[in-house]
Amino acid sequence: MNKSKVKGLLVILGLLPVILSAKTIDITKFGAKGDGKKDNTEFLQKAIDECFTEGGGVVSVPSGIYLIRPVELKSNVNLHLEQGALLLGSTRLADYDSAFPMEGGTMNQSSGLIYACGQENIAVTGTGIIDGQGGSSTFQFGNDADGGPKRPKLIYFVECKTIQVTDITLRNSAYWVQHYEKCEDVVIRGLKVFSHCNYNNDGLDIDAKNAVISDCYIDVEDDAICFKSDHPELCENITVTNCVTASNCNAIKFGTSSLGGFRNISVSNCVVRHAKEDNIRHWSKQLKHITADITVISGIAIEMVDGGVIDGITISNISMRDVQTPIFIRLGDRRRTFSKQIGSLKNINISNIVSTAESLIACSITGVKEAKVENVSINNVQITYPGGGTRDMITRIVPEVEQSYPENRMFGHTLPSAGFYVRHAKNIYFNNVRFSSLVSDERPLFFFDDVVGVELNQCKGMKPTDAKFIRTVNSSGISADGKWLNQ
Repeated sequence: MNKSKVKGLLVILGLLPVILSAKTIDITKFGAKGDGKKDNTEFLQKAIDECFTEGGGVVSVPSGIYLIRPVELKSNVNLHLEQGALLLGSTRLADYDSAFPMEGGTMNQSSGLIYACGQENIAVTGTGIIDGQGGSSTFQFGNDADGGPKRPKLIYFVECKTIQVTDITLRNSAYWVQHYEKCEDVVIRGLKVFSHCNYNNDGLDIDAKNAVISDCYIDVEDDAICFKSDHPELCENITVTNCVTASNCNAIKFGTSSLGGFRNISVSNCVVRHAKEDNIRHWSKQLKHITADITVISGIAIEMVDGGVIDGITISNISMRDVQTPIFIRLGDRRRTFSKQIGSLKNINISNIVSTAESLIACSITGVKEAKVENVSINNVQITYPGGGTRDMITRIVPEVEQSYPENRMFGHTLPSAGFYVRHAKNIYFNNVRFSSLVSDERPLFFFDDVVGVELNQCKGMKPTDAKFIRTVNSSGISADGKWLNQ
């Protein structure tokens, strides 16, 4: 096999930065000291720069505690953290003033402790730890929606190609833990992420093309795995598999930033559960009808609200517990940055879900009057929910809130259905969807409003009386277990 073919294969496998690295540089040879006191930024950066200048290699961080300010990773360099190595981020906000890979960008584009822009064949590997000390009073500015100075991320790569981040532990970020923006050919594997020290502690944010994310354990205050789209280019061609996610917000989320959109993405074989800590949200005290102290907002949240496109999302084999709402799908009209039209949300396939819910906010699939969610298939889903819904919950008016921030509670703390609330949608298919409630619930399992083309097959728990809660469907009615229900 010729050299070009070998190189292409290694790029696909995500191994290029490691396999082709002939040179190894130990940062202690440059004067770094892992005593937890000395500032090692200069020594670490010199090692990276020399490795880059000489054509690439491994920069090794041996066991010890190394205080650092932001460090720029460069092409063909693998930053390798040995067992027992700890990179401890500076708590001086001013130290991050020159670590902006994309200056003048959106509020999401802040600084990074380990950062890179426009680099190729870069890696962060090993079994060591990167800790941002994000719980420091230096970084406590509240939620980013409330303004305040920008806080740093632990890893922030922009417009980089061929990235490998594997096996390391990331903890205590001042902001998002890691962000891959406008990147290509990304492999993220075997990470252990824990961050509950600040607002906006997303576990993994990715706005990229051609990425594989696998075998990660993520336990964070904000969204666990979050697909972002802050640019006209689509976030696309991504697989996520074999991950454990724990969050006080959403576990697997598309959005909220959805300017370009998401296409051709698969999520499979993942577990969703509540976070180990809840230092900020306390949903059971904020919301009505929450039946557990610590909960995930939505297990799966698919949100298009910024004029982009969502097309071709497959989610399968997900086990959820401790969620308020198992499935939340929303097409809204918050803003249209790169398009004059309302966004589109179509071709979604969700299958093989087992979930225990802890609220009366049912699953929902909703568009707006001017634009319908299209072609959604829900197959082989089993949901246990608290029950206790009353008849007055059925008849209440559900607000449109077209321009609101998308979240499961945007329509209120209850919905007219116990199972799925569907509005402004087209071609929605349910097959083998089963429900069980802990106590009796007077709400219908399905509530359809302005829905064209609905099919229900083998949906356990459907009652003939559910038909009265179908508004404005196609003239043929709804197929349920081979029978036609008329309004």
